[in-house]
Amino acid sequence: MIHVFGHQNPDTDAICSAIAYANLLQRTSMPDAVACACGTANLRTKFVLRKAGQNHPKLIMDIRPTVSDICIENVLAGRAEEPFMEVYRRMQQHRLRVIPVEDHEKNVIGLLSLMRLMHLLIPDEQDLGEQRMLNSTLSRVRSVLGGHFQHQMEAERDEQLVMFIGAMSEDGFHQRIGDYPKEKLLVMVGDRPNIQAAAIEIGVRALIITGGYQLSDKLLAKAKEQNVTVLCSPLDTAMTALLARTAKPIREAMTTEFISFEKHEHLHNIREQVQDARQDLFPVLNNDGSLYGVFAKSDMIDPQPPKIILVDHNEFRQSVLGANEAQILEVIDHHRIGGGLVSREPIRFINDTVGSTCTMIARMFRREALMPDPGIAICMASGIISDTLFLKSPTTTDVDRDMLAWLRNYIPFNLDDYAQEFFAEGSTLSISSDEDVLASDRKAYSENGWNIAISQAEELGMERFWERKDDLLRCLDDYVNSNDIDFACLMITDIGTQSSHLLVSGHPKILQNIDYPAEERRLYSLPGIVSRKKQLLPQLMWIMNRVHK
Repeated sequence: MIHVFGHQNPDTDAICSAIAYANLLQRTSMPDAVACACGTANLRTKFVLRKAGQNHPKLIMDIRPTVSDICIENVLAGRAEEPFMEVYRRMQQHRLRVIPVEDHEKNVIGLLSLMRLMHLLIPDEQDLGEQRMLNSTLSRVRSVLGGHFQHQMEAERDEQLVMFIGAMSEDGFHQRIGDYPKEKLLVMVGDRPNIQAAAIEIGVRALIITGGYQLSDKLLAKAKEQNVTVLCSPLDTAMTALLARTAKPIREAMTTEFISFEKHEHLHNIREQVQDARQDLFPVLNNDGSLYGVFAKSDMIDPQPPKIILVDHNEFRQSVLGANEAQILEVIDHHRIGGGLVSREPIRFINDTVGSTCTMIARMFRREALMPDPGIAICMASGIISDTLFLKSPTTTDVDRDMLAWLRNYIPFNLDDYAQEFFAEGSTLSISSDEDVLASDRKAYSENGWNIAISQAEELGMERFWERKDDLLRCLDDYVNSNDIDFACLMITDIGTQSSHLLVSGHPKILQNIDYPAEERRLYSLPGIVSRKKQLLPQLMWIMNRVHK
């Protein structure tokens, strides 16, 4: 999957260029491209998405590889009460050495390895006395033998059975069988009526008739009187005795001490824990504890990084968390180049001096001779209208005008009326908290050792700003004091008058070098300035390079 991301705190151009470029890629070279966002759309952008009939891009706040990126889903698992033979056959069929074990509610409760499974059949020398013991149900025994009951009593009951082969004289049978509690005895015998009768007379728990034979009617009637379960095995006595052991439930062999991970855990957080673990297979769990998948140690050696494309930005500080660990395929932007972007291999990097990234995407549509669907055309036009203030910003170029005129052909309504609706929609100052006003369109930059953040809000009229400026300034101070930020400002742009006001907070060395006309303490007038990218940012960068920490 190819993730197409706009920048953090996305504006309309970031959201719409991601949607449009993902659509272009799906129709050309990358059918698995997906539009993504590392922040939710603001009100104006939500208005655009409604008008365009487009869903919000997939919200991903962190692109760093997670456990779910390397695990295998839909894996084979055992249930704790399943008999050895059934699980062993499945593991052999799929060539698995280790599988997770689930309980009845699908929670992972252990791991089962072939080595521990074989220990059920071949115990250590000091455990040979346990060979006769079989913790199981008579139904499981019947299942692994492929036999049938002539008579059964509580065949589903879990119990401890003592296996005994009646391959001896009747005297010898009576002599040896007395060493075991009769209510636990599981006697296996072939066509030996005298041994069969003796076992029934004693009242053993169950009698297995081997070799494909059945109990005579007379003895069967006696068995029913004595409450002796009778099971017929199609196998000879030797094979019956061997396979009966495989009726043990796998819970006896599984290990309950194991390491598991939730599917959203990041690989860099668990790498050391996995490397030091003695187990080779690691269950991956859903939030409710159920099994999502598994991964092996070898899967951690060289995991494939996520593949991403950046639009409307080219700086890691503005990108989705983890972008520096991803494989960046392309960058399409119209801002300054900065922020230490480094790729592992050559990439397609397009940066142009136009007013909107959507302008660049629209130009690609036209070059590919692709007709955009109305919804995609509305998105691209909205990105251009937003970033160029409907072609009135000083960032506007002839290319922006040309592409917006081209997009009009694919939009089923009057674009001039739509632009007025767009700017009237969702005044940030009317509906958002102070914190949200600052965060809704904030971009971070680094220059000459200084870390700065510039927020911008576009309004029709400044009435709400004058009512809230003191509160906004206090919030700006709080943001600077609680973050690794040397300078932060809020640029409030009046779309109607094509001018702005600037609230500032931060290091005194920076503040004393701001030379815009001061209206009040830490409030400046910016007549004719509406572009953060082309007008405000270059001036602040000049100050950062002039002033040393």
